[in-house]
Amino acid sequence: MILTNRTLDELAIDDEASFRHIGLYDALKQALRRDGYRFRIADAASWDRVLFLNLTFWSPTDQGDVLVEPRLDADVVAHVAWHHLTRRALGAGATSAEALFLGESIASAFDLYLVGRLLGNAPDAQMLETQVPAMGEIAAGAGLDDDAFEALLEGIAADPDRAFEDLRELLFDASSALLRCEGVDDAVAALAKLGGHRFAPLLHHYELSNWVLYARAHAPRTDAPDLAVQAIDRALRAAPVALDWLEQAWLGPDEAKK
Repeated sequence: MILTNRTLDELAIDDEASFRHIGLYDALKQALRRDGYRFRIADAASWDRVLFLNLTFWSPTDQGDVLVEPRLDADVVAHVAWHHLTRRALGAGATSAEALFLGESIASAFDLYLVGRLLGNAPDAQMLETQVPAMGEIAAGAGLDDDAFEALLEGIAADPDRAFEDLRELLFDASSALLRCEGVDDAVAALAKLGGHRFAPLLHHYELSNWVLYARAHAPRTDAPDLAVQAIDRALRAAPVALDWLEQAWLGPDEAKK
């Protein structure tokens, strides 16, 4: 397998027309272009092998998501950008488990935000064709019937900004709690405490197992809190609109000059 580096401008972006009404998408795309973010193209590799590389050897301090071919979906551009911006905000040495969970929770919660925006404005978007059925399958496994899942989607579409922060908090809290668990009983108890959250039925749509296992394998073992991450987490919880805070702090004009 040969890996070649490509910038975003050297890649085709699928389904981008569906995202025209989302101004934050373009800001995220421009952040990757501005910083010269590079992707790795795996020559003649299968999709499952590339997925294995991305999930197993992803690094919170490095860039270079692996692609099967020189093209990617628009939602992946946004997802990658949030990981990049988290690294940029925390610094190259931010290797704590909390730093990992912050980046993962922001990027994954923004996926849900995009679902909400697309449901109301671009119902034919390719992202919805893949994400909504996958979410529905997980929700059904958690006990939601079709009507309840439809109501959940309607709530997301009605207020995507609120959906973003609600899910971000859940993912950050869940992954942080699971990291501290010593065994199955502890994990069951930790998940039970989160069972009343409106997005609890979607929790296992996300790669929590990979997050926790990666953090256990690679994050420094310490009881000391990551103060920088905790400050950002508190700011997001307190902000009237968490995405507005992120846009100003990480994508504002002062950041673009750095």
